[in-house]
Amino acid sequence: MKQPSTPGVDLAALSGLAPELAETFVSLASDIALVIDRTGVIHNVALGGNGPIAHGSDNWVGRSWADTVTRETRAKVEELLREAGLNGISHRREINHPSPTGIDIPVSYAAVRLGVDGPVLAVGRDLRAITGIQQQFVEAQQEIEREYWKHRQAESRYRMLFQVATDAVLVVDAQTLHVIDANIAASTLFDIALDQLVGMDAMSTIDRASRPAVGELLAAARSSGLGGEIRVRFAGRRASARISATPFRSADGMLLLLRVRSVDAAADSGDASSTLVRLVASTPDSVVVTDIAGRILMSNPAFVELAQFADEGHARGRQLSDLVGDDMREVIAAARGRGIAAGRHMSLRGLRGRIAAIEISAALIADEDQECIGLTIRARDTDAAERLQRHRQHANLASAIDALTAKLGELAMPELLARVAEQAEHFFVQAALQLSDRDRVKAARLLGLSPEQLEARLRSETESSGKAGDDGPQASD
Repeated sequence: MKQPSTPGVDLAALSGLAPELAETFVSLASDIALVIDRTGVIHNVALGGNGPIAHGSDNWVGRSWADTVTRETRAKVEELLREAGLNGISHRREINHPSPTGIDIPVSYAAVRLGVDGPVLAVGRDLRAITGIQQQFVEAQQEIEREYWKHRQAESRYRMLFQVATDAVLVVDAQTLHVIDANIAASTLFDIALDQLVGMDAMSTIDRASRPAVGELLAAARSSGLGGEIRVRFAGRRASARISATPFRSADGMLLLLRVRSVDAAADSGDASSTLVRLVASTPDSVVVTDIAGRILMSNPAFVELAQFADEGHARGRQLSDLVGDDMREVIAAARGRGIAAGRHMSLRGLRGRIAAIEISAALIADEDQECIGLTIRARDTDAAERLQRHRQHANLASAIDALTAKLGELAMPELLARVAEQAEHFFVQAALQLSDRDRVKAARLLGLSPEQLEARLRSETESSGKAGDDGPQASD
């Protein structure tokens, strides 16, 4: 039977120089070269360096080449030797050698047969450098993807917070399309008083040219149960807006939750993320998004400061009811049941004990996969209100004394002093009632009077209030 020969030049004359050829190959263009007999046993190992492969190959001579590689790549060794035996030369294949460190060493081998009955010379190139570059490339690509999704998530987060803070929200009867409830932002956006907005036909706020498209949006929401969003124009105005409709069921039947926001050129620009960050960070109102159980999902810097958290990460996952009390559950239930919970006056206790009077409003955010609650929290400046009231009382007292001063020469000193005492007594009584939150027992204690004496003075003021006419000015509350 005719033996196959090596293509081109017959290399049988070089078979006796196999060890020298191995040394030459590793010195010129490879990292390892093996001289292997026809049975697959290694007779010689030539190395081009002193790396991990050198430390693992010092006992390969006399062993089968297949025994020096990992179990998964033994078939490749057999295929490489078979191909070299048939064709005189093999294709390059990647084979892994185990190493003392426990990390496999990938080596790319090609084999050539030195004559029909000669040995096989397998020349290998260490792939760890290439593998390292590939791994760095993969890690860099993964990092880019992580940064991209982090950027997308941040943009989505700020967009949601911004929408919670600024979107007009209307709850509409799915059949009649009459507005059942709306938030303050809707009143501002449509320039219609809130009590007038409730009960209106929702379509009346939309430009006639946009009404067919809005009608289709609402009809699709009713029939399919899925939300949608389109761009529309307002009635009587050139301004445009985006309107989304989401259906949900309540005790009153099928309702539609409409979210409307003016199209802002800055927010719609390509650099929307940085714009939204500035808008959300600069708004003085606290904005919070929770799940339906009241756990905080996201919040803006104003809320973090109000609630005295170290940062938003510390706020995430906390129950909002831990800060504002169990009434928060009623607010969330109202938002889920009717789409909106109008402004509720509550108190918020920060982590470091600071208590703030707040007004909190909530609206349902109904996505296809989950429901969230968007809340805006506005701190009520009760101190400012009290300062304003005291300023008005001082102004009233000063005005009354100025009016009495004008009567010098008309009234005798004893009567003028009696009038001044009467005005001062009224001023101090009202101030005590304000400081005691209208608790008359506490107010009497502040004035050094018995409750009965205070009641008598209040009755006297009431009886004489209609007689002020020509007798002189009276200080008002």
